Amino acid sequence: MEESKEIEDGKINKYACACAIVASMISIIFGYETGVMSGALIFIKEDLKVTELQVEVLGGIINFCALIGALSAGRTADYIGRRYTICLASTIFLSGSLLMGFAPSFAILLTGRCVAGIGVGFALVIAPVYSVEISAASTRVSLLLYLKLGLVSEF
Repeated sequence: MEESKEIEDGKINKYACACAIVASMISIIFGYETGVMSGALIFIKEDLKVTELQVEVLGGIINFCALIGALSAGRTADYIGRRYTICLASTIFLSGSLLMGFAPSFAILLTGRCVAGIGVGFALVIAPVYSVEISAASTRVSLLLYLKLGLVSEF
């Protein structure tokens, strides 16, 4: 972090604020993906001819895989850095989304959900950490609190 990027006199650095907003937007993918999938499960059940149990597993597997991604995100971020871990999370989520989009069978769809879940887990851990790291110490809490309140209130 460069000294010229630091804030002065309690003002929020625009660069740090913009980076924190973009990094925090990655957390939205979990809610978006869950909402889209819950609406699509009706059509998936009819199209792929799956049982109720398979539909339930398909709907809930992302939470388990997000846990796996979240547990491995910290070590990965320490090894390759926060910024590259956000890029990795986005790439993992994109590949999972592509797998789900082109899935001809239940097994491939489930694999895509697992891959996307790992990407979501990475993102949910690393985005707030990155937001805190790029902001200055005097505005760190207020910037993170503002962004998390925005995420909860959906603005």
